[in-house]
Amino acid sequence: MSERPAFPEPFKLWKSRDRSTHVRVEISEHQGRCLLNVRIWQTGSDGIDRPTIKGIALAIRKLPDLADGINKMLAKARAIGLLDDDEATS
Repeated sequence: MSERPAFPEPFKLWKSRDRSTHVRVEISEHQGRCLLNVRIWQTGSDGIDRPTIKGIALAIRKLPDLADGINKMLAKARAIGLLDDDEATS
């Protein structure tokens, strides 16, 4: 039996100034299926991050479509002056 390769580390996008809420993007597995999980996480008073019910999980095969859509939105935001080139990476 071959071993499944390790998933990439999740990344966080901070949503609140006090850094108690963030969007976490990760590849996860549920019932044997790989998913792209984009979910809001909340840091509890005990300092532990926990997922909320707010978010989406997509079949991993949808990742190229999502990336394409985000890249199109990025290009449009730059074209209409909502983002400078340096803002896209911060």
